Amino acid sequence: MRTIKPAARRRTELWQPYAWQIQSLLLGYPEDTPSRTALAERVAPVLPARVREPLLRFTARVSAVQPDDLAAAYVDTFDHRKRCCPYLTYYAHGDTRKRGLALLRLKQAYARAGWRLGDEELPDHLAVLLEFAGAEPEAGHRLLTEHRAGLELLRLSLRDTGSPWAHLLDSVSATLPPLAGDERRAVARLAAEGPPEEQVGLDPYGPGPSAPPPYLSAPQAGGPR
Repeated sequence: MRTIKPAARRRTELWQPYAWQIQSLLLGYPEDTPSRTALAERVAPVLPARVREPLLRFTARVSAVQPDDLAAAYVDTFDHRKRCCPYLTYYAHGDTRKRGLALLRLKQAYARAGWRLGDEELPDHLAVLLEFAGAEPEAGHRLLTEHRAGLELLRLSLRDTGSPWAHLLDSVSATLPPLAGDERRAVARLAAEGPPEEQVGLDPYGPGPSAPPPYLSAPQAGGPR
């Protein structure tokens, strides 16, 4: 008698790609904000409360801000504050040789799935990771989980500044498993010490400006996925 093995359990839920795609859009430079927040509000009903509620708190706050003021706040938050850096490998490696290797591994992970990163953005920007996760949920979930400590420190730093984007990071965090013990210790260490400071080794990846999605080009028809 042949034994039938049970199907492997999915690591992701059906609602997660929708959450990651809209979170990616909202983490980009704020342009066409009304249409993006309207899209988020249409997606919100399919999301669990722990993901939906902070997402809607974010859309409510940014909808009340004038576009020029919102753009200025975005630049001040993400481009001028090291502890609010949206480039997640920075938290673990700082500006060191190891960060260059981490960036290369991310770009290779995108390539294996058949996706090409645009020249204007680094592969570790949280919005890029979220866009990839929305398109390739299993691989994207793994990459987001690998950068859980940096994501958590970004979330806490945004909360400390009273930023509206803290609500959005609350929503992102709620799509992932709770922090494990090692991750909690990593967050505590990063909060106390900050990232390493060796200022070498990022070529060909220089510091890039924050930019709006889309960052990734979809695979061509008949191409690799």
